[in-house]
Amino acid sequence: MKAYHNPIIAGFNPDPSICRVGDDFYLVTSTFEFFPGVPIYHSRNLTDWQLIGHCLTRDSQLPLSGCRSSGGIYAPTLRWHDGTFYMITTNVSHGDNFIVYTNDIRGEWSEPQWVDQAGIDPSLFFDHDGTAYFCGTSEVDGEPAITAFVIEPKTGRRLSDKVVISRGSGGRHPEAPHLYRIGRHYYLLLAEGGTEYGHQVTLFRGPGPFGPFEPCPRQPVLSHRDFGHSPIQATGHADLVEDRAGHWWLVCLAIRQLPGRLLHHLGRETFLAPMDWQDDGWPVVGDDGHIALRMSGPLPQPPADGAAVSGHPVSDGFFDNFQSPGLNPEWTFVRNPDRGRYQLNPGACFLDGQGKHLDDPDPCLMMVRQKSFAVQATTKVVITNEQTCSAGLTAYYTHDYYYALLVEKRADGSWLTLRRKVHDLVSESERVRLPDEALLSGVELRMTADTTDYRFYWRTAEDADWQFAGKGLTAGLCTEGTHVMTFTGTWTGLCAQQGIASFHYLKVEPVPDPVAQ
Repeated sequence: MKAYHNPIIAGFNPDPSICRVGDDFYLVTSTFEFFPGVPIYHSRNLTDWQLIGHCLTRDSQLPLSGCRSSGGIYAPTLRWHDGTFYMITTNVSHGDNFIVYTNDIRGEWSEPQWVDQAGIDPSLFFDHDGTAYFCGTSEVDGEPAITAFVIEPKTGRRLSDKVVISRGSGGRHPEAPHLYRIGRHYYLLLAEGGTEYGHQVTLFRGPGPFGPFEPCPRQPVLSHRDFGHSPIQATGHADLVEDRAGHWWLVCLAIRQLPGRLLHHLGRETFLAPMDWQDDGWPVVGDDGHIALRMSGPLPQPPADGAAVSGHPVSDGFFDNFQSPGLNPEWTFVRNPDRGRYQLNPGACFLDGQGKHLDDPDPCLMMVRQKSFAVQATTKVVITNEQTCSAGLTAYYTHDYYYALLVEKRADGSWLTLRRKVHDLVSESERVRLPDEALLSGVELRMTADTTDYRFYWRTAEDADWQFAGKGLTAGLCTEGTHVMTFTGTWTGLCAQQGIASFHYLKVEPVPDPVAQ
């Protein structure tokens, strides 16, 4: 048994789906209104992951114009069959369910193949004879239901009648279905209770992919709904995978609460739990249906002579000084970015605000996920020939929830201000006058976050010490406080609102927080 730490993929990474090809595990997560869509992670031991690309990298695959906050791409499912990877998901803002596929998971994926089936949380299951089945969540006779049918996966064409195979075990919002054939049974995995504090994973089995399905006698098989003392909550939306040694594992989403509060802001993250199959043919997940930050299990051992793994290791830190020929794949944009507003030069990335503010649905903003409670983010911004410019460092949740430390060049001089927006409430700190030459040599901006506050600092090239600019409550960027239900998390970003500014690096590093768990 080997010890490991949860979450295995931190920060906003919900609705995980996993598959294995040989010694290699691949995992994808939801991305909602963000671009590129559906990150692909790779591991050989289930705990050390690398970001190797995205499934949806072209505007034609992922149209997000007009997408509301927490619209866009809902839960994906990743499967491999006969040399081809398939990813099925839902764009709730443009066209419902679709499939993309590839023979090279690190390469380009196909254009969307649309499925004639409404709803969310679609999944694919390939039976031993190669028959492909679709199952998903939709409304039937006014009630949520899990439907299934035979499908041609490379076209999305339905090949059989639709069958209602489950309505769950009585919890609200039965969703996130996945089918598996394990031994002589077909198993149906669901999420119920809604993706909130009553979230749970339930399991059923039957003689075929259309059922009839009987419930596990120990429902739910995973839930923290009555486990209030745990820092992990909202466990649900799971997927299963078997390793080479025959051990089964469950990945799921969950949240890490701010200590002592029913609040979270890092988003729904990806967690791992071992499964122990019992003599009655039903599994026990984790510690009697619970998971923890520190767990142990029979983790797979990568082969000693295995090929070298290439990718970007997943960690709580991040650094990019823009010296590489392309952008680090962790960089993410809000909706479809106007690529003409971003120019990568050796040692700098230029952002052209074009009058689009953080309040707008299509800001000039490039971001990375915040992956731990306590982080320190630092950047350097330079403004040269602009008559008017506004650019800086932001903690961003949506266009209605953000804190931004901005360097501004105006007709009346050069200034620095902290802008805070929560709901429709906007406040700006008292402006600090900067020497005009400071913008030419660059102003360093710093954000230090913990479970209580986001604190912002600045200094010019002439300064040795950091100057305090102001702060905003961490609670202001929490999901539970949003006025419309949201499903995402907090980002660290570089932004330009007016004019052109160059950023010369972004460094994010975890720092100690004695309060955080």
